[in-house]
Amino acid sequence: MPPLPRAIVFAYHNVGVRCLSVLLAHGVNIPLVVTHRDNPNENIWFDSVAELAAQHDIPTITPDDPNTPEVIEQVRAAQPDFLFSFYYRNMLKKALLDIPTRGAYNMHGSLLPQYRGRVPVNWAIIKGERETGATLHVMNEKPDNGAIVDQQAVPILPDDTALEVFHKVTCAAEVALDRCLPGLLAGTARFTPQDLSQGGYFGGRRPEDGKIDWLQSAQAIHNLVRAVAPPYPGAYTLLAGKPMRVLKTLLEPQRQRRAAAPVFYCENGRCYAECGDGKVLRILAFELGGKAMSADEWIAASGTGPLPLT
Repeated sequence: MPPLPRAIVFAYHNVGVRCLSVLLAHGVNIPLVVTHRDNPNENIWFDSVAELAAQHDIPTITPDDPNTPEVIEQVRAAQPDFLFSFYYRNMLKKALLDIPTRGAYNMHGSLLPQYRGRVPVNWAIIKGERETGATLHVMNEKPDNGAIVDQQAVPILPDDTALEVFHKVTCAAEVALDRCLPGLLAGTARFTPQDLSQGGYFGGRRPEDGKIDWLQSAQAIHNLVRAVAPPYPGAYTLLAGKPMRVLKTLLEPQRQRRAAAPVFYCENGRCYAECGDGKVLRILAFELGGKAMSADEWIAASGTGPLPLT
């Protein structure tokens, strides 16, 4: 019986957990997992690759920099056939990518070549896409531009949040890997070069990128709110001089504009924001001054409005 293929896995987050589970289900021999230490300042809402590896007695390391000579030598000593990266956050350089004898592969959270780069799920929602997915592709030194092995699409519904879409993308990653892995292991997988003239590269996002510009359209603001809704930092603004975090919205296409400029108001137990294009958003959930507030609480404290939004 031929020896089981050996793979070094760089992984983190839910996609890392599910894709590592796929490799184990297919009998891949994993001598080492490289992951991250959880950041105590980060909202850790996702599953742990390190815990899954420990359950299967797989040695795990958490280097700050995976491209050091020490890590490279440890990976080389494991003599891997494959290297996989599943939502691992650091770039892997050529010295690592050249080690596996049968290639290095990355799972990316978009339908490549669309949304190459960072936080592709959040960007797809911000840009109003109705579909995204997961793509397994060949890794090289330039991020997210290697040949495609397989990809799986999922829908983005009009009111889906980034968390909801991310759960779909996690399932898409599991499906794509489970489908194409037998071909990879057997050496029969087909590779499709990316047309890099399509799509584009997107950078990371910061909490301050969630600031709402009320002069934008209601649709654009709705997309921002759902793209950065919890567990992400959330969209924010100022209302009556206090910081306001807008957590969930709904387009109200039948509601008529009341003011010439963007305003916030509440009536009949509901709160609304009129946006730069004159269309209206219902504010389903919001915090004011760090405290969750209902429409009735706002009306009792401040009246019905309207108050300007800038």
